[in-house]
Amino acid sequence: MRKIFFAIIFLFIVTDSFSQSNYHQYVNPFIGTGGHGHTYPGATLPHGMVQLSPDTRLTGWDGCSGYHYSDSFIYGFSHTHLSGTGVSDYGDVLLMPASGNASPDNKIVGAVFSHQHESASPGYYKVDLLDDNIEVELTATERVGYHHYRYAAAQNNYVLLDLKHRDEVIESYLKIEDSFTVTGFRRSKAWADNQYVYFVIKFSNPITRQGIWQNDLQDDYSLNQAEGKNLKACFYFDQLTNNELFVKLAISSVSIEGAKKNLLAETENKSFEQVKAEAQKKWDIELSAIEVRSNDSTKLALFYTALYHTAIVPNINMDVDSLYRGRDNQIHKAADFTYYSVFSLWDTYRAAHPLYTIIDQKRTLDYIKTFLAQYQQGGRLPVWELASCETDCMIGYHSVPVIVDAYMKGINQFDQKLALEAMLKSSHWNHLGLPAYISNGVISTEDESESVSKNLEYAYDDYCIAMFAKSIGEEKIYNEFIKRAQFYKNTFDVKTGFMRPRKNGGWLTPFDPKEVNSHFTEANSWQYSFYFPQDIKGYIETIGGKKYLEKKLDALFSEQSPTTGRNQNDITGLIGQYAHGNEPSHHIAYLYNYTAHPYKAQFYTHKIMNEFYKNEPDGLIGNEDCGQMSAWYVLSALGFYPVTPGNNKYMIGSPQFSMAEIHLGNGKSFIINAPGVDHKNYYIQAAFLSTTKSLKPNKWEYPYLNHEDIAGGGLVSFMMGNKPSNCFNQSINDCSISSRQAANFVLNPIIKGGAISFKDKKNISIYSPQKNVKIYYTMNGESVQEKMLHYTHPFTIDTSIEIKAIAVDKDGFKSFVTTALYKKTVHDWEVKLNTNYEPQYDGGGAEGLLDGIHGKIDWRKGNWQGYQNNNLDAVIDLKKEKNISKLSIGFLQDVRSWIVLPRVINVFISADGKTYHKVYSGDSYLPIEDLVPQIKTVDINIEKKSARFIRIVAEQYGKLPSWHEGVGGDSHIFVDEIGVE
Repeated sequence: MRKIFFAIIFLFIVTDSFSQSNYHQYVNPFIGTGGHGHTYPGATLPHGMVQLSPDTRLTGWDGCSGYHYSDSFIYGFSHTHLSGTGVSDYGDVLLMPASGNASPDNKIVGAVFSHQHESASPGYYKVDLLDDNIEVELTATERVGYHHYRYAAAQNNYVLLDLKHRDEVIESYLKIEDSFTVTGFRRSKAWADNQYVYFVIKFSNPITRQGIWQNDLQDDYSLNQAEGKNLKACFYFDQLTNNELFVKLAISSVSIEGAKKNLLAETENKSFEQVKAEAQKKWDIELSAIEVRSNDSTKLALFYTALYHTAIVPNINMDVDSLYRGRDNQIHKAADFTYYSVFSLWDTYRAAHPLYTIIDQKRTLDYIKTFLAQYQQGGRLPVWELASCETDCMIGYHSVPVIVDAYMKGINQFDQKLALEAMLKSSHWNHLGLPAYISNGVISTEDESESVSKNLEYAYDDYCIAMFAKSIGEEKIYNEFIKRAQFYKNTFDVKTGFMRPRKNGGWLTPFDPKEVNSHFTEANSWQYSFYFPQDIKGYIETIGGKKYLEKKLDALFSEQSPTTGRNQNDITGLIGQYAHGNEPSHHIAYLYNYTAHPYKAQFYTHKIMNEFYKNEPDGLIGNEDCGQMSAWYVLSALGFYPVTPGNNKYMIGSPQFSMAEIHLGNGKSFIINAPGVDHKNYYIQAAFLSTTKSLKPNKWEYPYLNHEDIAGGGLVSFMMGNKPSNCFNQSINDCSISSRQAANFVLNPIIKGGAISFKDKKNISIYSPQKNVKIYYTMNGESVQEKMLHYTHPFTIDTSIEIKAIAVDKDGFKSFVTTALYKKTVHDWEVKLNTNYEPQYDGGGAEGLLDGIHGKIDWRKGNWQGYQNNNLDAVIDLKKEKNISKLSIGFLQDVRSWIVLPRVINVFISADGKTYHKVYSGDSYLPIEDLVPQIKTVDINIEKKSARFIRIVAEQYGKLPSWHEGVGGDSHIFVDEIGVE
C-alpha cells in the first residue's frame, strides 16, 4: 500500500507541479540592509552588470554596500554596488535629482528620506526625497540603469552627476555630446585597484543649461567637457512635461562606444514601465528555479529573498558585443561564454556555487570559463576577483573546488588540461605561506599570519586538485596532491583535540581555543577545528571513533559564549562557539550525520534557520557575502547541504517546506516532499527515494543524497515528527583519503621547549602523536638527513641552538623536518609590566621585550606585544646600577589595522625602584595620517646617568579620527624590542 501511495504522490506532483508564477512578490530586498548584512535594496537583474541603488553611507564597515537601513539621508543613486561584502568598493557614477541652486557638496544636494515613503522589489526601487519633494523610481536592464524622477514643479530642476563619489579616482572624463546625451569615463582605486567604468547618459528632455565642477569649482556654464580627478556636473531641465524626467545610464568596462551599444541594445524605444515589467518577468523566471509551498508568508519571504540574493552575484562584466576588459587590462572578446566578475570564492565555494550546479549549470560553466580566461590573462586563477582585478582578499585558491565540484557533477565542457595547469599554478604560487606549506608540510606562525586557517584550506583545495587529476588520468599529480591534502594533520593537536597554531617547532603556548587572533581567518580554533571536509573519516579514526566526533560537536554547541581575544565583527550568530555569521562554521552542524545520531543535524539546522534568518532589515546574522549566507539557507531549507563540494554528496538536515520542486534546467525536476513539517515536527522519521527511472519508492537509510539522485530528477519523501529518530543508520562512503594513503603519511614531530629565549638552561623534548615511529634529530642546524641522532629521552641545552627533527615509520616513510631555534640571552635583566597587554598579542610575555627577537612588518605573525585601552607601562630591572646613555624602543604603525605609534613617551629612571626621575618626554613620532605599515625605532639619548630601574610609559593615541573606517575605536600600541646602552 505504501509503495502505491508514494507512486501516486510522485505522479501527481510531476504532472500537476506548481502553478505559482509571481515569485518576485515574496522577495524583501530590505533583508540584510540593517545590522551587518551589507546588502542593498536597489534595482538589478539576475547577475546584472548594473546595480542601481541609493547611497546613504559614504564610509565605514556597515557602509560597504553604500546603504544602511538605519540611515535617513540619501546622497544619490549610483550604478554599481556590492552585496554583503566586508570591504567597500563600487558606488560608481552617481546621479542625484534636486531643485534650486546646484552645489557640488553632496551634503547639500542630498536629501532626507523616510522608510514610510520607500519601497523595493526585484528590479525596482522607489523613494520620496523629502527635502525637494521629488519622487524617484529606479529599474534596470543587465547593463542600463533607468531613472524616473517626478519633481514638485516644472522649473529650476536639475540632476547632479558625481564622478568623485566614494572611492579614490585615478582619472575621469565627461563630455556633453548634445542636449540629450552625456558620456564619460571613470577609473578608480579602492578594493579593486584599477577599475574602469565608461558610461553614456540619455535624458528624456533637453538640457537647458549645465555646469561642470573641477575640484568643486564651477565653470561659467560654457564648458561642455572636462577631465580630472574630481569632476561633477549639473544639468538643468526647465520645461518638463508633467514635471517628469527619465534618465537612462548605460555602463561598460570597455569603452564609451560599448556603453552606447549596451544602451541601444537593451533600452531603445522602451519606456520605464516596459523595462520595469521585463525586469519583473526575468526575476520571476529566475526565482522559479525552485518552487516551494507554504501558508507561512514569512517562510516564503525568507526563502525567495535568499534565492534572490544568490542570483545577484556574480555579475556580468562584458558588453552586448561580447567585449570585456580582462585581467591583463586588455580588451578581449568572449567566443562562447559570458564573462563574469565579483567572485567572493572563500565564501561562495561552500554553498552558493554548489547550488548553482543544481539550478544554473549554464552560468556555472561560464564562471569556469571566466576563471580560465583570467588565468590565461592574469597568470593565475581568481582568489577574490573584482572588476577584473585580483584583490587577494581572503585565503586559499577556492576557484579550484568550484571547478572540481562542477566537473564531478558533469559540467565538464571546458579545457580540462588547461584547468589542471591553472590549478597547479595557483597551488605553487609564492605567497601567503605556500612555500612553507609545500616545504614543511605545515605553516607555522613564523611563516605566515592566519597560519592555521591557510594550512587547513590549502589542504582541502589540494584534495580537490588530487581528485580532478585522478579523474583525467594524471596519477603522478594525484599522488602529490593527495599527500598535500593530509597536511591538515600537522595542525591537529591530538592531545587537546583542536587545530592549533605551530610555533618554533611546537605548539603555540598559551593556547585558548575560544580566542580570536591572527592565527585564524575570521574565526577561532573552535570554529576551525571542524575543517577537514576532505578527510572526515580519517579525522574520526584519529580521534577514536564516531562517538568522539559527536562529543566534540556537542561541546562546540554547548561551550560558553562569547569568544575571547580580538573583537571580530564577522563572528556572530553564536550557539556555544558555533558562529553562523561567518563561513567557517557553515558545514559544522551537518557533521552530525557522521555520528550515530544524525538527528542532531536536524535539530541544529532547524534552530539556525529559525533563529538567525528574519524577515526584517536586520534579518541576516552576518554579512551576506555575495550569496553564501543565503545559499546556506536555500539548501538547508530544502533539507540538504554540501559539506564537501567535489564529492557529490549532500548531507541531509531538516526541510522547511512541505513541498519543494527544483527545476534542474534539463527539463527534469527533483521534488522534496515533507508533509506535516512545522516548527515542532522537524525531525525526520523515515525517508523514501524515487527517481524518474523508477517510480518504485525505496526506503532511504543514508544521511545524505547523491547529486545524481537529484540531477536525474525524482522525489524524496521525508516523514516528519516531533521526536528524534535514528532512521539514517547507514554509514557514509564519502571519498575520504584512503587508509593506504593515510598509512604512508607521517606526521611532523613536535619539539617542546617553551619560549624561544632563555637565560640559563632549557629542557627540550621531542614527540610524535603517531604510533610506531622513530624520531631522529640534529643540533646546530645540520641537515637531519646527514647527521641524525636517535631521540630517546629529553635533553638540556645551555647555549643558543637550532634543532631539526624528523619522524620515520616502520616502512621507512618520513615526515617533513621540524625546526626549532632557541636563543640564550646575553643578560639577566627582568621586565615588570604595570599594565596588561592583550592576550592574543603577548609578544613572548614580559621578557619578550628584551629577548632579541624582533617583530616584522606583518604583525600577524606574532612577536609584537599589543596594548589597547591601556598604556604601555613597563619597568626594566637591570639587576644592578649601571651608566645609561641611550634607549631604543621598537614600535609598529599600521593605521588601517588600528595600530598607531604612542602619542607621548615618557622615560623615568631609579636607583631603588621607588623614587623615579623623568629623563625623557617626547611625541610626534609619526603622523596618524601616514598609512604605510612601518616599524619605527624610537632612539632616546640620555645624558649619562646611573640607574638600576628604567620605567617606560607610552601613552595611547586614543580614539581613531573621523576619516578612519574604525572611527571612534580605540587605537593599539604595538611594542617589541627595547635596547639599553
